Amino acid sequence: MSSDTNDDLIFKALAAPVRRQILDALRDNPQTTGELCARFPDLNRCTVMQHLRVLGEADLVLVRRVGRVRWNYLNAIPVKRIHDRWIGPYAARAVDMLDELKTRLEADEAPASQPAPSTG
Repeated sequence: MSSDTNDDLIFKALAAPVRRQILDALRDNPQTTGELCARFPDLNRCTVMQHLRVLGEADLVLVRRVGRVRWNYLNAIPVKRIHDRWIGPYAARAVDMLDELKTRLEADEAPASQPAPSTG
């Protein structure tokens, strides 16, 4: 799969607020599908599974089965790749612009040099 296709899957997965909430729930520790279903009582199990499938296709959630239990793990690497490609360069430029602004403002605040006293 091409990088652009992977990015499309990631952006699609992140577009839905409930999928971002699922990722937030997995941030600190893996959870079973049953635990995730309990966190989202407004959604039925089938809907939670569909969201997990979309997240899995985007490689944002990794699954490990232990017997009949399905453990879901956050995979933050695709998000980091999106950050590195799309956000990092813009953030670096913004920091450079702030540094330039600070330098200009400090130069404007510098006291004007005083003329040498006259001897006459």
